[in-house]
Amino acid sequence: MSASAKLAVVAIGGNSLIRDQDHQSIPDQYETVTVTVRQISDMIEAGWNVIVTHGNGPQMGFILRRSELAIHELPPVPMDYAGADLQGSIGYMFVKAFHNEFRRRGLRREPVAVVTEILVDRNDPAFSEPSKPIGSYMDEAKAKALAAAQGWSVKEDAGRGWRRVVASPVPRQIIDSQAINQLARSGFVVIGCGGGGVPVVEDENGDLVGIEAVVDKDLASSLLARSIGADLFLIATGVERVAIDFNTPRQRWLDRMTVSDARRYYAAGQFDKGSMGPKITALVEFLEAGGKQALITNPPNIANALAGVSGTLVVLG
Repeated sequence: MSASAKLAVVAIGGNSLIRDQDHQSIPDQYETVTVTVRQISDMIEAGWNVIVTHGNGPQMGFILRRSELAIHELPPVPMDYAGADLQGSIGYMFVKAFHNEFRRRGLRREPVAVVTEILVDRNDPAFSEPSKPIGSYMDEAKAKALAAAQGWSVKEDAGRGWRRVVASPVPRQIIDSQAINQLARSGFVVIGCGGGGVPVVEDENGDLVGIEAVVDKDLASSLLARSIGADLFLIATGVERVAIDFNTPRQRWLDRMTVSDARRYYAAGQFDKGSMGPKITALVEFLEAGGKQALITNPPNIANALAGVSGTLVVLG
């Protein structure tokens, strides 16, 4: 283990752990994790210290759906506990996959998963206008009945039905950043900030209290990378490169993009605020805070992106 190695934060999307609608089971997700772990292990073998973060959007939906189905018998699972559960279960997948991959390669490295808390401002404007859909689709009558019984906020979602909505506040502090940093710089492969971490606020006494909210995984990962002075922030998502005019006849893939370009494209509506938008914002914030290298690609092309032959490199300018 090398304390002098370069440090990378690699953010893996929760959707990228599910190949398609026919491969949503836990064994299917684990198989996808093993493929991603092989790509990241190439980085580690090349000398990088690595922190892996991951999304949990689909998996959170599964937990909440199970909770809804059992709501007539059991109290619903609070979202902060569901998030902690998923950090444990998905973290376990990564820890097991890394352990097995390191054994095959003869690498003397150890993976560890850290259940991570993310401090948010209890006065964040997001709490006054919950907008992040979670859980299953319902008809209006059922949604409003559950809202009344459970104190939920519900909204109609793009003509597909009604869903519960929660706030998505801006992450302010990674509570566990010091532990994650020390572990990673000591050579441990850390899995942290899963699903954006468990959002918490400080009460009047300064105690941490879990809340019903979600923190964007990419924004939390960027904050972590900035907080610990990571050399590289890499977002692994569902596409090999960033595109403008996506899914139109004018679509153009970008090998390189400046921060100025990114801001201009964002203002022009090129990046969907529910998918690519937060990723671009996260990379820009990392670079503007002094980050050295920012990349976005899909998991199979991580090594190619690091070699400069794939992905989209985001640079200052």
